[in-house]
Amino acid sequence: ETFETLIRLSENYTSTLFCNAYRNMAAEATIRVQEFFTDVGLFIFGTDVSTEEFVNRFFDTLFPVVYNYVINPGLTDISLEYAECLRMVRRDIRPFGNVPKKAIGQMGRSLLPSRTFLQALNLGIEVINTTDHLHFSKDCSRALLRMQYCPHCQGLTLSKPCMGYCLNVIRGCLANMAELDLHWRGYIQSLEELSSAMSGTYDIEHVLLNFHSLVNDALVQARINGPELSEQVNKVCGPPVRKPTQSPGCSFDQNKDNQGLKMFSRDSEETLANRRKEFISHLRLYRAFYGGLADQLCGNELAAADGLPCWNGADVVRRY
Repeated sequence: ETFETLIRLSENYTSTLFCNAYRNMAAEATIRVQEFFTDVGLFIFGTDVSTEEFVNRFFDTLFPVVYNYVINPGLTDISLEYAECLRMVRRDIRPFGNVPKKAIGQMGRSLLPSRTFLQALNLGIEVINTTDHLHFSKDCSRALLRMQYCPHCQGLTLSKPCMGYCLNVIRGCLANMAELDLHWRGYIQSLEELSSAMSGTYDIEHVLLNFHSLVNDALVQARINGPELSEQVNKVCGPPVRKPTQSPGCSFDQNKDNQGLKMFSRDSEETLANRRKEFISHLRLYRAFYGGLADQLCGNELAAADGLPCWNGADVVRRY
């Protein structure tokens, strides 16, 4: 949910840029922005799409809009065929300079660790769900019966098993769980390392929430180089072919996510980075969960406290 909120806010920031600074083309541009952030979400949540491909697609589809409203504005919109020609030549004439290449680098280096982090969380959930219901062997069931209920046959209903006896029985029953211990510790260590790698310049929050700045740089560059770009376009696509329609103005609701914006302000404790750190610190407490499960069960509820009479499997004794 936090990732989804971040993507929605980043989309909001970028659409707001068009509404504030490029209002005449905002209606068309925000459609391209929505498509771009849909691709961002698909990538983060595991769909097989390429960051380079969808960043390039965004700038390819944005170029006809920018050309129509900024570089060579007219009383009517350019035709669909002419827009297609502009899409095709965008990478050759580079109207946005180095910005698309910069965006590809930032997206690749920030989105991939986040995607891997979410996949790792799903793996952890799978492991926990798989071990949630245990099927004990017959030997284990007999040992548990002897440990917990045999003293009842002698009227010793308040006697609990001795700690050492309890540990022997439970460790035998949870031998399969103990085998997970090394892998589980490695898994948590990997999550810690991955979380550390997600901070800094390529932190996903920093990259996505500042994507609108990159887009603005791209638009400024296209406007400055407008006459030169018009010349290049004319050589390849010919003069603009226009159709008798005009796009509507900005229809984007800038206030719809105001509540969410507070969540990602840089002073807030509710940032994705802080939530991730908090999660990892909680997870560290369970590093030895599978290896220490028997000690936890016996220590917390099954075995008698030290110094008290306890059941050793045959009788109640002072010491095991």
